[in-house]
Amino acid sequence: MPTKNRKKKFIGIFDSGFGGIDILRKIVKGLPDYNYLYLGDTARAPYGSRSEKLIYEFTKQGVDFLFKEGCDLIILACNTASSDTLREIQQKYLPKHYPQKKVIGVLIPAAEEAAKATLNKKIGIIATERTVHSNAFKRELIKLNPKVKVFQKACPLLVPIVEYGEQKSKATILILESYLKPLIKKGIDTLILGCTHYGILEKEIQSIVGVKIKIISESNILSKKLKSYLARHPEIEKNLGRNGTVNFFSTDMTDKFISLGSKFFGQKIKVKKIFLK
Repeated sequence: MPTKNRKKKFIGIFDSGFGGIDILRKIVKGLPDYNYLYLGDTARAPYGSRSEKLIYEFTKQGVDFLFKEGCDLIILACNTASSDTLREIQQKYLPKHYPQKKVIGVLIPAAEEAAKATLNKKIGIIATERTVHSNAFKRELIKLNPKVKVFQKACPLLVPIVEYGEQKSKATILILESYLKPLIKKGIDTLILGCTHYGILEKEIQSIVGVKIKIISESNILSKKLKSYLARHPEIEKNLGRNGTVNFFSTDMTDKFISLGSKFFGQKIKVKKIFLK
């Protein structure tokens, strides 16, 4: 059973699988004193081809679990959830059920970094089918700079590649090339990795697009963004536990989750299996 500890307040990280562990690792490196809970809905991953209604239900269940476990702040480390359901969670669900708690996403920070980084105003995005279909990145980028041109590419094979630990295979390089070449031809100078899983493929992606294209990986910016967010919200920051603890939960306990999760986190992890409903 999950730990029932109400005295310590946690920062929660929710992802559809374990790609978000890469984000968690860098957040913990930048902000090591806080307590964290990570939840990967691995039993129902990937979310990218799911309906908007189902993604909302899954996300709501994950949010409920993390709040009940003592989180005051949750980061949706899943662009599919951030693009489709975050606004509804923030504007409708939280005011009714958790008015003192917060849920934030990863999409807007990435868009902000890309808008600042681009010189020729041509920005590429690789993401899941659902994130691309939502046009959430495009909307945010145009809000930030109406002059930008946005080119998106759905990459449905990349999440399974990461989840199966096949990122170093020759087949993966060929798949990446097929996804990235159309964006390179558009003349982009900035590329957003619009899925938390993709940060694990950053080196392979950079080798294909070349050094002239700047890659915006959410795992590289979230620590700084979170620190800024907490500074702006002292009512949340003051309640957070500072024992430097990190706990992991998954909806599907597998040796693969433990082995790859440990690799992505940079040290051995222990995982508790839970059921969402």
